Amino acid sequence: MSEEKKYLITVEVKAQYLPDQSSEVDERYVFAYHVSIANSGEQPAQLVGRHWIITDAMNTVEEVRGAGIVGEQPLLNPGERFEYTSGTALGTPVGTMRGSYQMVAQDGHRFEAEIPEFVLSVPRTLH
Repeated sequence: MSEEKKYLITVEVKAQYLPDQSSEVDERYVFAYHVSIANSGEQPAQLVGRHWIITDAMNTVEEVRGAGIVGEQPLLNPGERFEYTSGTALGTPVGTMRGSYQMVAQDGHRFEAEIPEFVLSVPRTLH
């Protein structure tokens, strides 16, 4: 059994601009992002930490690290999925987010689940 198959967490993210919480005048652009985390591996695994890298259009980078997500440290059995929605604010109408979740498998193995880069964009900003 390969280690890749044994410990496999898939992350999908969809972002949405929130115009009612944003202010172009104040250069504050707020986005919600919905995350789906699926355990496609063969071991139960618990999400114990997160690391986000948020980059705006001026190349300003903010890194966010913390325990769990939305106040939880979900345990995902093989085939299970955990979903949540969170948000962030940028000083520009376009940016990106990427990162990783720190996972601990039931057998004690620690590994990272990659969060693929996704774009945060006010509608009609990118062509």
